[in-house]
Amino acid sequence: MNKLTTLFTTTLLIATAGLAQARDLGPDEALRLRDAGTIQSFEKLNAAALAKHPGANVEETELEEEYGRYIYQVELRDEKGVQWDMELDASTGAILKDQMDD
Repeated sequence: MNKLTTLFTTTLLIATAGLAQARDLGPDEALRLRDAGTIQSFEKLNAAALAKHPGANVEETELEEEYGRYIYQVELRDEKGVQWDMELDASTGAILKDQMDD
């Protein structure tokens, strides 16, 4: 019984540790970070994403903090109707992920 309790506790800790590593940031916090110069402006980040997919439209954006790093997530839809999921480092504007959505 003791081994089962230990296994359950370990599994629960591992599962919740992953959840605690990423958190969504609300608009007020995002604006505070932008105004403080911690992250780039949303216009600049959107422009970087759109430069990779000219003619696309931004459909959704989200700012998260993952492992102490600010990640700007952007969903784009290009002229052919293809959806793209992108992640940019919100501090530098570097593209971290650019993949077609399934």
